Amino acid sequence: MTVLPELVSYLEGLPEPHILFDRQYRILAANAAYRRQFSPQGGVMGRTCYEVSHHFSVPCDQAGESCPLARSRESGQRERVLHLHHTPQGEAYVDIELVPLRDAAGELAYFIEKMAPLRVAQGEPAVQGLIGRSPAFQRLLELVARVAPSSASVLLLGESGTGKELVARAVHEASARSAGPLVVVDCASLPEALFENELFGHERGAFTGANANRAGLVESASGGTLFLDEVGDIPLAIQVKLLRLLESGTYRRVGSTELRHADIRVVAATHRDLAGMVAAGRFREDLFFRLSVFPIRLPALRDRAGDVRLLAIALLARVAPQRRLTLAAHALDLLARQPFPGNVRELRNLLERAALLCDGSVIERNHVGAALAMGAVGAVGGVMADGGTSGLAAESRAAPLPAPMPTADAAPASLRSIEQAALAAQLRDHRGSRAALARQLGISERSLYRKLRELGQTLPEA
Repeated sequence: MTVLPELVSYLEGLPEPHILFDRQYRILAANAAYRRQFSPQGGVMGRTCYEVSHHFSVPCDQAGESCPLARSRESGQRERVLHLHHTPQGEAYVDIELVPLRDAAGELAYFIEKMAPLRVAQGEPAVQGLIGRSPAFQRLLELVARVAPSSASVLLLGESGTGKELVARAVHEASARSAGPLVVVDCASLPEALFENELFGHERGAFTGANANRAGLVESASGGTLFLDEVGDIPLAIQVKLLRLLESGTYRRVGSTELRHADIRVVAATHRDLAGMVAAGRFREDLFFRLSVFPIRLPALRDRAGDVRLLAIALLARVAPQRRLTLAAHALDLLARQPFPGNVRELRNLLERAALLCDGSVIERNHVGAALAMGAVGAVGGVMADGGTSGLAAESRAAPLPAPMPTADAAPASLRSIEQAALAAQLRDHRGSRAALARQLGISERSLYRKLRELGQTLPEA
């Protein structure tokens, strides 16, 4: 089969990067968009795709990657994968769609690859966006890349601190709605009495103090994405109205009989076991199925081998942007050995403490060790204030703790009551806001709100 000039001309006019190559992986044509994006300085004709894109000496499937050509040979169909490619600007995640072309005898002879850079994630430290290279992280990104262009509802599942809001933002920014707003609804912090009003808005005179019409968060998200964070905390009475919104795309403001239409895409997130809540009658089954059209489970940081080093470098630049801080090799080694039950949020808090303890420009092992010890001071029985296990390494060169800690084999059933007692003691001495106490404890304000609610306590927000 001879490569038709018409085919080469067609590829040249496409706005997205495309290449044409043969069964031996040799590039036969590369359009202008590909040359600008991936090889502005050198030629690519006659070179193999794996050499140009990955700097590999063998095909992807022989180097531990998923090769779309190899998969297409097996299936005889188009294939789609997410790869980490080399570019003049550094490594970048690229969503690849491969289409096989058959010759007159029906044999697979040529392949066309379309490449769409996934700009919401990086394989190296960056100021913004998702960061990682581990297999678990790449599986997450592949799911994000597949669902983002659709209108399907997405349910993000995972432990606290795994970055669910960042993933929701990635879904939004990789979608056709990226020019519209991303509106976050913090379901855990909204009292039941105000939930409907915040979500749907109200009409003038709907209740005492309603002196004017007010749009809700659903209306504010028109043309964009509504992110329901901690959706497991939505009251049952509101779940019915949210279900109507998802099923019909309509809602009513408080105090109104007029049906309004919502042009939104819904992404929800929770750290709770929603299926268990459905079984216990605390969450509507029909709403659960509506929200979980495309569920994505976020990996815990302990399951993202190798990502702690990348994240630490990137997060350090975010927590101390005015200082050009670096992490010494021994400090990175110590960080990489921590379990981080609080996940990325715990790592960020730890780095912020270490930065405050460092007077120079390099964060050393002793700074990290001291920051770990400070986190352990707020823990009881080895359990951090945010519910995770202390990441203190036995070999860290930190000052001894001011008081002996209970043994690690303390009864697990008593941990919650011990934590609640410790929080109650903090509340007795605290005179500031909820935000101030959250900072003091090293946890998010949302996590603190949940814990205060369990104790039946309240604090002013600011």
